[in-house]
Amino acid sequence: MAAYDFNAPRLFLDIPMREGARHTLDRAQANYLLSVLRRAAGEPVLVFNGRDGEWRAEIEPTGRKAADLVLRAQTRPQTPPGDLHYLFAPLKAARLDYVAQKAVEMGASLIQPVVTRRTQGDRIKLDKLHANAIEAAEQCGILALPEIREAAPLAEAVAGLAPERLLVFCDEDAPLADPVAALQQAAGTRPGNAPLPLAVVIGPEGGFTPEERALIGDRRNTVRLSLGPRILRADTAAVAVLALVQAVLGDGRPGD
Repeated sequence: MAAYDFNAPRLFLDIPMREGARHTLDRAQANYLLSVLRRAAGEPVLVFNGRDGEWRAEIEPTGRKAADLVLRAQTRPQTPPGDLHYLFAPLKAARLDYVAQKAVEMGASLIQPVVTRRTQGDRIKLDKLHANAIEAAEQCGILALPEIREAAPLAEAVAGLAPERLLVFCDEDAPLADPVAALQQAAGTRPGNAPLPLAVVIGPEGGFTPEERALIGDRRNTVRLSLGPRILRADTAAVAVLALVQAVLGDGRPGD
């Protein structure tokens, strides 16, 4: 990523991508590129669709406030996404936006809101979650968008995880221990350093109830993890555990 072009704006376009393809910008896209960023004819824009890699396109004005993008060449091929499911109790408004964006930045391949006894967030708007995912991917050079699922009861979401998927359970009542060692021990030995299907579950601001804690802890292939001596807010805990899991078991490991 050191040679990545941070000067060119980046847009998600849900269109097939090939050399010479033309896309007519909608009003919001045209305003963003032509008026806000003041980009001119022939200037580059990076585009992606989550399937065909990243492409360099050029602006071709078609009017005073209208333009097309013409795809010229692929800059990066599509890379396989990771395999990290992020399960979280919904939060309120701005903090929910923050969590969705950070989950995408940290490599979540699936985002699953879960309803718990103490969930305080409003009704989940999937279109807003999707918009936040796109914004994070555009800004951070990410090629793949995560799958975003409808909110589901905690018990249903946990039961739906494949048995081989390691579930990292962030529990404020877990004994203080080295989280790196705990993750390594739970993962066991993987032949050829094979990728491990992962999931993380984060509770609501008020924490899980004893019954919910038992439900998660009773699942096989689950590791109960402490994030340290301080109680973290749910959005802070999300970033902390996703970074930890990716560094120890995910795509942040040296050599991956």
